[in-house]
Amino acid sequence: MTTTSPPTIDTATATPRTAEPVRPTAAAHVTLRPLPAGVPRITGGFWSVRQDRNGRDAIRSGYDQLEAAGNFRNLRIAAGLEQGDAVGPIFMDSDVYKWLEAVAWEYGREPADDLLALQRDVTALVAAAQQDDGYIDSVQQIRHAEQGRYFDLPWSHEMYCAGHLMQAAVAQSRATGDRGLLEVAIRNADHLVRTFGPGELHVQDIDGHPVVEMGLVELYRETGNRDYLDLAHWFVDARGHGIIERHGKEPTYFSDRVPVREATTVEGHAVRAVYLAAGAVDVAIETGDDELLSASEQQFHAMMASKAFITGGLGARWDWEAFGDPYELPTDRGYAETCAAIGGIQWAWRLLLATGKPVYADAIERLLYNAFIPGVSLTGTEYFYVNPLQLRDHAHTDENRSPAHGRRGWFDCACCPPNIMRTFASLDGYIATETGDGVQIHQYATGDFGRVRIETDLPHRGTARITALQGGAWTLRLRVPAWSDRTTVDGEAVTNEPGEPIDISREWTEGDSVEVAFDMTPHVFAADERIDAARGQVAIERGPLVYAVEQHDQQGFTVDDVVVDLHQPIAEAPRDDLDGIVALRLAGRAPSDHAEASWPYRRVEAGASGTHAVAADARRASQPVAVTAIPYYAWANRGVAPMRVWLPVER
Repeated sequence: MTTTSPPTIDTATATPRTAEPVRPTAAAHVTLRPLPAGVPRITGGFWSVRQDRNGRDAIRSGYDQLEAAGNFRNLRIAAGLEQGDAVGPIFMDSDVYKWLEAVAWEYGREPADDLLALQRDVTALVAAAQQDDGYIDSVQQIRHAEQGRYFDLPWSHEMYCAGHLMQAAVAQSRATGDRGLLEVAIRNADHLVRTFGPGELHVQDIDGHPVVEMGLVELYRETGNRDYLDLAHWFVDARGHGIIERHGKEPTYFSDRVPVREATTVEGHAVRAVYLAAGAVDVAIETGDDELLSASEQQFHAMMASKAFITGGLGARWDWEAFGDPYELPTDRGYAETCAAIGGIQWAWRLLLATGKPVYADAIERLLYNAFIPGVSLTGTEYFYVNPLQLRDHAHTDENRSPAHGRRGWFDCACCPPNIMRTFASLDGYIATETGDGVQIHQYATGDFGRVRIETDLPHRGTARITALQGGAWTLRLRVPAWSDRTTVDGEAVTNEPGEPIDISREWTEGDSVEVAFDMTPHVFAADERIDAARGQVAIERGPLVYAVEQHDQQGFTVDDVVVDLHQPIAEAPRDDLDGIVALRLAGRAPSDHAEASWPYRRVEAGASGTHAVAADARRASQPVAVTAIPYYAWANRGVAPMRVWLPVER
């Protein structure tokens, strides 16, 4: 086994800088630009609490989990430091890289010597496992040395691991100033450039799991090497032309049935699809490919219109972790993998930078609050892999990923936990953007963001104060969330059209402030009638949060049986538990006779008017009950219990 020597790592104190996960070049075709690394900083409130727990507990315990699962041992074996067989899935290295990315962003957020030491130790291990020509994939090197590299790209995840390596390396360079992992990533990317792409001298093949496209583009942005962008462009355009089928595989699962610029929606494995889409936008904005960008916008809108749960969760099917058909959105068997939500956020962020359209910031908000954070406990150290909208009473704890087990500390396929870690650690970079004439606020989080400071108690209460940190003539743009029916600025009602942002252009003096207040009135939603699983039911939202009814809060009935009475008002009930949520109280009815019927179907009779009604003697006797709902993200933090988001309505 031939390996390269570890890079020489400068042991001087690193320079911490908060996250800048996406950095378009100066020539990129974008409408908005991220705040530079080190500028955005969440300092308090809802998201700060979650970030602190992620950094203090989750990332540090993640090192122990990776050690226990064998990820580090695989690298040591590949480096010749230990002997043995590889363990775990073929993509074990990717979990190390996502964790390293989390460590880098967290060090930039909260510098700590122990994090820097862990980063440098693991970086040296990765470098030691890399082969002389830049190739690295520890499981492949150990388990499939005889077959050789890239012999089964639809399943081997070799370039998937490489993409996460590149993202981690860029994060490490931007957040800490260390270049050790960047050297490894450059060597690996140079190997890919020599190996893959168009022309007779290259292998014309693609990885079955996209992400290398995003990694290559960000590495191009960091290094200026155009070869990386060109290869990413080729990988995007090579899909949909029969490459996967030549391996004898069905192409839909791999987002390889239709060329990317011709696709009108998303299909197949949800995480693969959204990672590919995010990479395509990266390519489009760096090359000025308007056709590719337009196709990506159409795909995103089709996804949100017919393939997203009300939580924003993505992926309807347990089978193949896939998007289903349009409006195929089951409540109890919905998959909504946490990684898919993260990929959806990454895609929407790139579209927001490219176009400036607030609809993408609205989507990010929905995904963050209702599809991303449900995947992690309030403590920050236990996880859900899948996020269905219902857990039935007496649900069986079958598959390792099933929420019926409750939240878990790790998984056999552990893609989600380190993905959550890196997203929390880099969240500062997703709040605001800038242009030459001002700053744009897309999400409301307490902290400093370039020219402004934000203080807010969202998502539980609806006010935010924005204070100027820089004087001069410039424009403050505030997103008005789609859920706010009435918005005021300094007490004056805003008359903008729905979805239209507020622009405040003036001569600012440092310390000037404005206060924006959003309407937090709870709203009731019904699903499109084509969503069969939710027909005849409603979901409740308050502000940016989708609500759920969990068994822990109910008395005298099970959540499977309850129906809600929409004629009665919905009351708010602030609570101290679950990190200080605002619960909702609804009127409802539940069966007073708990005897099980011998047959769960009831005959429907025609009435005098010709309409059908359930025969009176077929109805179960019921009683009025008080129903308590909590934010969906907070469920399963008091032990696993039955839960539902969609609620039948009393007729």
